[in-house]
Parts: sequence; C-alpha cells; structure tokens
Amino acid sequence: MARAVAGNPAQAPAKAPTAIADGPRDQGENREAAPDHGSDEARWRPLLGLPCQLSVDLPLPGFTIADLLRLKVGSVMKTSWRVGRDVPLRVNDTLIGWSECEAVGNRLAVRLTELA
Repeated sequence: MARAVAGNPAQAPAKAPTAIADGPRDQGENREAAPDHGSDEARWRPLLGLPCQLSVDLPLPGFTIADLLRLKVGSVMKTSWRVGRDVPLRVNDTLIGWSECEAVGNRLAVRLTELA
C-alpha cells in the first residue's frame, strides 16, 4: 500500500533566492537576497483554521469481506501489528509520520515518533 508523501507546509523550503545586482551590471557581482520568513508565515495564516482529518492507520492484513460481514458489537479484530511498533499517521489520507499508541488515564492516545 504505497502512498505519496507530502511535506508539512510549515516546513516547505523557502523560495529560491533572487539574485540582485550590487551596482552596475557590468561588474558581474550578484548577491542572493535573504529569504523572507515573515511573509511565509503570513501567507499560511488564512489557512491555519481550515479543518483536516488526522487518522492513525492500523492495517489489518488478510481482512476479508467475510470478516467484515461477521463484525458485531464487541468484535475483536486481531492484527499482526506488534505492540510497540509505530503505526502510520495520516492527514487527509497523506502519510505525515509515524506514531505509537499509549494509554493516558482511561483514554487511548497517540504519540508522534517520526515525521515522514
């Protein structure tokens, strides 16, 4: 199950620097303009409130339609996933990293362990 991996917009590479002349063109000396990180943050600001779906992907290899039809309240689905093994973490179906499940009080929690 291969999927494309998209980078985090907050970690997107800065725009390519623009060469600017430091005097008359015939001198041939160019400097690179410093990237403007402030404008990157401002550029993303209108999008920060948009909803997205964060999901933890726990694959069940070998799960069949017959298994699906047998599901009922209280069914337990066995996985081949080992305890302590990282599980895929996706935003809008795009892999963004890996996580591990743990209990926090009486709730199941997910701890980010690696970014894709």
